[in-house]
Amino acid sequence: MLFWRPGAERRMISSALLGGGLGERGWVLNTQVPPGYARLDAERHLAELAGRAGAEGPGVGLMTAARVLDRCLAVDEGVEALVTAGIGVHGWAAAPDAGSGGPLPAGTINILVSVPVALSDAALVNAVATATEAKVQALRDAGVDASGTPTDAVCVAAAPPPPGRPASAEPFAGPRSLWGARLARAVHRATYLACTRTAAAGR
Repeated sequence: MLFWRPGAERRMISSALLGGGLGERGWVLNTQVPPGYARLDAERHLAELAGRAGAEGPGVGLMTAARVLDRCLAVDEGVEALVTAGIGVHGWAAAPDAGSGGPLPAGTINILVSVPVALSDAALVNAVATATEAKVQALRDAGVDASGTPTDAVCVAAAPPPPGRPASAEPFAGPRSLWGARLARAVHRATYLACTRTAAAGR
């Protein structure tokens, strides 16, 4: 397991099973599960694991079949991106098959980004899009013919706005904005390193 507790609650947006959505969160857990993991109570399982790690209050729980100890970290002018990658099952998002109504096998590129400034709600959504674009660019640069895996997840954590000053939050996080550009470069670098390491190991 990888467990991150920033010391104070952050504004987070995530696609995670546990603590997904948008809100105040105090920690992030990224846990490794066996290939073919098929528990139907994954959210409860993540909460139990987080509790064992000392988590208190609301947080975000991610899971992957990738080796979490192979995580890759990149930093760009205050933005930190940590990525774990399993790319044994990958493909393009717009595929002709019908899709599945149930949980998919865990493989997963998990992206955690920490931004040291406050982002508005819209900018947090924008940050997820920017991180995803940077991930796809990194896959291309790593020679992976795909936009991702079927179970990729992302979490962006930003500083809360100062009390009584919500309007001071950064309004933009697109790839050409100040903080979005830094986020994109950090995610690209960490994802590229994680995917090339995984590919070299045959995972």
